[in-house]
Amino acid sequence: MDYKSILKILSLIGMTLSLIFLSDIFIGILYEEKYKKFLLFDLAFFTINFFLWVLLYKHPLNLKIKESILTVNLLWILLGIAGAIPLVLYTHISFASGFFESISGFTTTGATIYTDIEALPKMILFHRSLMHWLGGLGVIVLGVGLLSMINPSGSLSLFKAESTGIQLEKLTPKIKDTALRLWLIYIVLTLLDTIFLKLFGMNWFDAINHAFSTVSTGGFSTKNNSMGYFSQDGIIWTTTIFMILSGINFLVHLRAIHKDFSGYKTEEVRWYLLIGLALSLALAFVHVDIGGDSFYDAFKHSSFTIASVITTTGFATIDYGNWSHLAISIIFIGMLIGGNAGSTAGGIKVIRHIVIFKTLFNEFKRTLHPNMIISVFIDGVKQPQKVITSTFGFLTLFLITTAIVTIYIYAIGYDAMTAISGAFALVGNVGPGFALVGPSDNFAFFSDNDKLFFSIAMIIGRLECYTFFVLLSKSFWKKF
Repeated sequence: MDYKSILKILSLIGMTLSLIFLSDIFIGILYEEKYKKFLLFDLAFFTINFFLWVLLYKHPLNLKIKESILTVNLLWILLGIAGAIPLVLYTHISFASGFFESISGFTTTGATIYTDIEALPKMILFHRSLMHWLGGLGVIVLGVGLLSMINPSGSLSLFKAESTGIQLEKLTPKIKDTALRLWLIYIVLTLLDTIFLKLFGMNWFDAINHAFSTVSTGGFSTKNNSMGYFSQDGIIWTTTIFMILSGINFLVHLRAIHKDFSGYKTEEVRWYLLIGLALSLALAFVHVDIGGDSFYDAFKHSSFTIASVITTTGFATIDYGNWSHLAISIIFIGMLIGGNAGSTAGGIKVIRHIVIFKTLFNEFKRTLHPNMIISVFIDGVKQPQKVITSTFGFLTLFLITTAIVTIYIYAIGYDAMTAISGAFALVGNVGPGFALVGPSDNFAFFSDNDKLFFSIAMIIGRLECYTFFVLLSKSFWKKF
């Protein structure tokens, strides 16, 4: 294991992060807030990473898959610490609470420990949103753009360790170009969302923060009532549309730039949109029947809610935790779906559901016709057995992790709905669950030990299980 290469990469990303954090300080200066403690921390953070970089400058990078996996896991610890310290300095919370909030931000989970968000300094509100935005497409992808200039093969393995989905697809000859073009699309979507939110009535500060949270499918808001603070239909529909766009594979958007719109016709995108529409209509009809609202208002809030939970954004316009059991069941189904592979959304992902159900249907056929040779096809392409095995392996690890978190929450004294929904919300990077962790509540009442445990659960979910659990295998640490 080349630990010097790992430290060199972490120091490079640490320096980059400290430079990006200067934008937080700029917000503090702009709004005449006390920014000096933040500035001192940022300078210290940059200096430490710069010192490590200088020490290891001449060390050749040799980033194989083991080093990549360990780097990614260590990076999330680094991010959690770096993001937590400003929160601890300015909001006087424990380090465990700050670490939870930071990990929730970078993993785009959106679960929070703050009970009065509007009382926070604007510098800290922006810091929370910025963590979302950086974590959305993946800090590693940003690192790939820098690291590929040093070690192309190493940065490719790092990209594979972080990227979501079944397979990594390179659309350009160099992985650096793919990463940078994905970031370009990410920035354009963020700018468009910001402009539309401003046009429909938000001020610039709220528009930028909510665009960061929307395109990253994170869910941190600048308001205590989340998106429920804003009554304008234009704001609600804009956020709904951009959540849906951000839940689509970004490689599809990248193809569209090259005038190839075939990506929007893939099975995954079609099922993603169809399931979202079906759940939105079902929830709207339930809401009309129980709440007595007009169909338009019910569909507006239902579409927003379903888009929010499917893409694991976690925004809320109203407290859906008070809706009927049937409504909660529909929303819970949305939590289990997830967005597209290669998007900023978390969860199980639509493509995995497609593979799982097609495999199960094939097994039904094979039961009736034992000698029949049946394969799984996605968009007309035969899927290799390793993809199917990997998909079922991920689902198993995801459910085991969720079960462990569920049992943990239930064992420390909370009700079943809080335990189950809270576990899925954390591991699936959704954010809010139901009952005590519903959309109008938060995770502040848990102990510091609980928050550290939950932080690990969020990291496991963000890394889609394999990248974390492989560290627990003997073969990973075995020397060949």
